[in-house]
Amino acid sequence: MTYDRLVCANCAAPVSEGRCPVCRANRERLQQENFLANLSPLALIALLTVLVAAVALLAHQAA
Repeated sequence: MTYDRLVCANCAAPVSEGRCPVCRANRERLQQENFLANLSPLALIALLTVLVAAVALLAHQAA
């Protein structure tokens, strides 16, 4: 999830602007989340396709 569309319940401003301590804390937490959690579904499909192609190439070379 990205924080650019989230609205802070504390100050009613976008979390991405970081106007209050609650916004800043949540912005930091969201920025530090796992790398794969921030990828779009299309990027995950592309990554999976590349991995499958690499495994197939290695299997073909070993045979």
